[in-house]
Amino acid sequence: MRAPGVLVTRVAAIDCGTNSIRLLIADGDADGGLVDVVREMRVVRLGQGVDRTGRLAPEALERTRVALADYAATIADRGARRVRMVATSATRDAANRADFIAMVHAELHAEPEVITGAEEAALSFAGAVAGLPGVNGPLLVADIGGGSTELVLGNGRLRSHSMDVGCVRMTERHLHEDPPTAKQIAATVDDLRAAIAAAQRDVPLDTAATFVGVAGTVTTIAAIALGLDRYDADVIHGSVISAEQVHDVTARLLGMTHEQRAALPVMHPGRVDVIGGGALVLRTLVEATGAAEVIASEHDILDGIALRLAAA
Repeated sequence: MRAPGVLVTRVAAIDCGTNSIRLLIADGDADGGLVDVVREMRVVRLGQGVDRTGRLAPEALERTRVALADYAATIADRGARRVRMVATSATRDAANRADFIAMVHAELHAEPEVITGAEEAALSFAGAVAGLPGVNGPLLVADIGGGSTELVLGNGRLRSHSMDVGCVRMTERHLHEDPPTAKQIAATVDDLRAAIAAAQRDVPLDTAATFVGVAGTVTTIAAIALGLDRYDADVIHGSVISAEQVHDVTARLLGMTHEQRAALPVMHPGRVDVIGGGALVLRTLVEATGAAEVIASEHDILDGIALRLAAA
């Protein structure tokens, strides 16, 4: 129950990534937190082929437009007073991002913000920290997306690095067989290790920081490790997955066919073909940091966007 006289701001945040587009409509509460009103996710694969062509595909733009039109109607129906849409890796890399911006303006009547990797990292960290109030001390947040992975170390101040590796990019670049071959997996790991080595110039990874993983790759791996018979965000959020479990689930996913992965009860259909690439990102990061465990968070950049809006 909210205190009488407390003014509540209803905000709408949209995160448009390489693989999915997500909507959060929330009310800012008196303590500076959020109360969810609507939370939705659509897999539109906006970044389809961007790593190879450097352009957003027409069919990917159309899938995104359809989802965004639905989101705009929901925002109007729920009466959100402030709206912010953030676009990340795929649109940063695309030569025709002006087409994307024009499409968003036509559907949402607002400008999408094509943010930098550093901005993406800061928002991801803000969302993750707000969603895990019981976790203290230095935190290393890894936000594994479709086209990029943001690493943020919070220990008095934020240090961040955006790597151009993610579940879609790694799959399209290397994992062409189903299941992938040992050679393809090794090439992916080599690519990831090079990206992580570059990241360490900005973000020290040999720290005692608590490793927090956010976004769909991490939460799906957590759901599999937990043996859930359905995807349950409440159970997954804040769950602790050991490094051994990360390794075992990754090996299991890489050994499966598309049909076997699709049959997993916690697997979203839009992640079936790219989850192996995402799992390799997580496993390689865990190995590089020496983390004994990963805390899975259901809160991420989307929550960070909404928190900033509600506080404005």
